[in-house]
Amino acid sequence: MLRSLYSGVSGLQNHQVRMDVLGNNISNVNTTGFKKGRVNFQDMLSQTLSGAARPNEEVGGVNPKQVGLGMIISSIDTIHTQGSLQTTGVMTDLALQGNGFFILKDGDRSFYTRNGAFTLDNNGYLVNPANGRKVQGWNARSVGGETIINTSAALEDMVIPVGSKDPAYATTDVQFACNLDKRVEPLGENPTDAEALQRSWVSSFDIYDSFGRSHMLQVTFSRIPDIENRWQAVVEVDPGAEVNTNTVSEVNGSGNGSNIFYLDFDNQGALQSVLDDAGGIITGDNVPGTATITFNVPESDIAEGGGPYTQTFNLNLGNMGSYRDAITQFGDLFSTKIREQNGHSMGYLETFKIDQQGVITGVYSNGTNRSLGQIALAHFTNPGGLEKAGENAYVVSNNSGDAMVGTSGLEGRGRIIAGALEMSNVDLAEQFTDMIVTQRGFQANSRTITTSDQMLQELLTLKR
Repeated sequence: MLRSLYSGVSGLQNHQVRMDVLGNNISNVNTTGFKKGRVNFQDMLSQTLSGAARPNEEVGGVNPKQVGLGMIISSIDTIHTQGSLQTTGVMTDLALQGNGFFILKDGDRSFYTRNGAFTLDNNGYLVNPANGRKVQGWNARSVGGETIINTSAALEDMVIPVGSKDPAYATTDVQFACNLDKRVEPLGENPTDAEALQRSWVSSFDIYDSFGRSHMLQVTFSRIPDIENRWQAVVEVDPGAEVNTNTVSEVNGSGNGSNIFYLDFDNQGALQSVLDDAGGIITGDNVPGTATITFNVPESDIAEGGGPYTQTFNLNLGNMGSYRDAITQFGDLFSTKIREQNGHSMGYLETFKIDQQGVITGVYSNGTNRSLGQIALAHFTNPGGLEKAGENAYVVSNNSGDAMVGTSGLEGRGRIIAGALEMSNVDLAEQFTDMIVTQRGFQANSRTITTSDQMLQELLTLKR
């Protein structure tokens, strides 16, 4: 009877622990990124009244006689199943779809969380607003004029410098594409303005100097009468300006002193060569056709060695023999235009966006987009082994394994969904059902204790 008393007590105590876990789950039903707990029971040691006996030639075997001494909690597991995603529209809210964790730093301590309700602090750091812990990742660096994110470097605090400047960048490359109309008659000698306008094609686009000021780049194409499939290109920067920019175009470093170069096409309409009056020429299959343009930058300081400050950029006409992303000559409408150039004026960071790879892209007032950094994720061999550290965070334990840090989308870390949060994975229907079962288990164990007590009472009254 004493055994049944203590078995009932163990049942009461451990069912109460299970109820505590259920209560914690229910209380966190609306906690962002919360992962529910689960209690598993196992029987305690058993007292052996008699051991087992093996069978022999005369009698069969005998099973052991054992009385159980109650139950204990075998484990309290954290169930890391995926929670539903709730759209918020807040650009700093991040949800994870997969098995990864965001990495937060508090001094030298690292914390891991599924709660992506982040915001920016006064210094532009991406933080958890509840405790100020800083989100970890890799900030972008400018190397040789290119923005690089080194994901193999050490983790650092993510910074989004809203309002920072994007310095002006002088145009160094201009890209042409599309078609020159083969049907247009060549210009004769001393054409009238009307003839030049009718038989020429003018393409113009804004380019930028090192101060971020825009200049009109104009290229006029016209057919040459003496040479079949040859077009003349006249390049001008700021045509009609009060101060002549002295535009010069040269091919292959020829030292050409004029602003004219020529394009030759083959009988299939593909670009065959680019040349100028000074003998510079570029030809050959799949060789880039490029004319180098130089012009004087107005209102600038005198360059070293005297003379005006000049700016040089490449006019890219496409690969020889190519029809894709290159100038062609077919009997179809004119469509040749400057497709893009890489210069821009100064701008301010106005907003940003975060993609599924965790790359933060800044959007500037000058129309440029620039990578600012990338958010890091961690995953673990045994995420159930992580220790809860409060505030929706976990820390590494002896059985979780070390954090395997990297980018989203790789090695099971899942992907990042911006503008959304992961909801708790607590299922209320399941919790209420478990609560009923737990209450019944608690009640049944209490009946074991009261019944054992009544049996003891009967034993005490035998003497009467």
